[in-house]
Amino acid sequence: MAWNEPGGNSKDPWSGKGGDQGPPDLDEVVKKMQEKLGGLFGGKGGGDRGGPDDHVPGPGSAGFKGIGALVMVGLVLFLAFKSFYTVEPAERGVILRFGEYKNITQPGPHFLIPVVDEVIKVNVDQISSFRHNATMLTRDENIVDIELTVQSKIQDAADYLFQDQSPEKTIRDATETAVRETIGKSDLDFILTEGRSSIADTIKQGIQELLVEYRTGLEVTSVNMQPAKPPEQVKSSFDDAIKAREDKEKLENQAEAYANEVVPKARGAAARRVEDAKAYKEKVIAEAEGEASRFLAVLGEYEKAPEVTRQRLYLDTVEEVMGNSRKVLLDAEGGNSLMYLPLDKLIQSSTEVPSSRAQTLQEQSEKRAESSGRDVQRGRRTR
Repeated sequence: MAWNEPGGNSKDPWSGKGGDQGPPDLDEVVKKMQEKLGGLFGGKGGGDRGGPDDHVPGPGSAGFKGIGALVMVGLVLFLAFKSFYTVEPAERGVILRFGEYKNITQPGPHFLIPVVDEVIKVNVDQISSFRHNATMLTRDENIVDIELTVQSKIQDAADYLFQDQSPEKTIRDATETAVRETIGKSDLDFILTEGRSSIADTIKQGIQELLVEYRTGLEVTSVNMQPAKPPEQVKSSFDDAIKAREDKEKLENQAEAYANEVVPKARGAAARRVEDAKAYKEKVIAEAEGEASRFLAVLGEYEKAPEVTRQRLYLDTVEEVMGNSRKVLLDAEGGNSLMYLPLDKLIQSSTEVPSSRAQTLQEQSEKRAESSGRDVQRGRRTR
């Protein structure tokens, strides 16, 4: 039952007195609060109050002025503290004005408008990484297990905060897309052997293109690809294939090394034979030309003096033929002079060096032919 209804307890909820009194006066409540606050700040609770028409401020008014001054000083200090901020070297400050993106501040101290502006600091040097594993189909319809690690950092702080709702999920999806596209365009042998580095570069480029297209604000710093592996179910067959490939490369390297050793030798022998043939050719031609010149020289002499030339040719021929013989011929006609000849030495020397004698006779014959040719030419010039 309410306090003011008939039959109630006649007590109001404010003063606890009987219900005959009305609600308390608001001015009186304010005055009581002033007195209490004035007492806290050095004023007197009872205060010397004047009459109802006396408006002279009492001790409580000075307390309110002190509170106001303290509040104003604190507010000024708070706004001054909030007006300045510092961006670390690894950070970028994203400024929002009334919640809307305004600009990006570089490392160093900066000023902003309190309450109006807000700064969000983003670390742009921190490297984030994640691992990606997948089993994929190659271009030549083989299955291969791919494992790689993708590292990235924030390139554009504004795009990272406002353009993509979940940049981390986007980079994972972009990695999945780039890996499947690259592996699907490559053969298994290329993936397992020399193509790992080029495939990693292609995957990195594909991820970055997708991140730029979706404006995630992220930059891929590196893609480290582990050696590709076949599925466990066919691993033994792949190991056999890899061993056969290694044996093939080994045999090819051995054959190439043998070819590099044999081919230069064969080329050198061929070049030497060619040079020998050229030398033999030059020798035969020179000998033929020499014989022809000697014959022409003798012919010229024969035409001038047939008898003398015939006699000279005869003597030269007899000398050449009898040079290898052991017989010694003496001219008995011509006086009674006594001649001593070492016949044993002559016979021995003729027996030991018949070939050198023949060569010497040939050289002498050639010299005589050359001298005869010079004599003919001298005679012609004299005439």
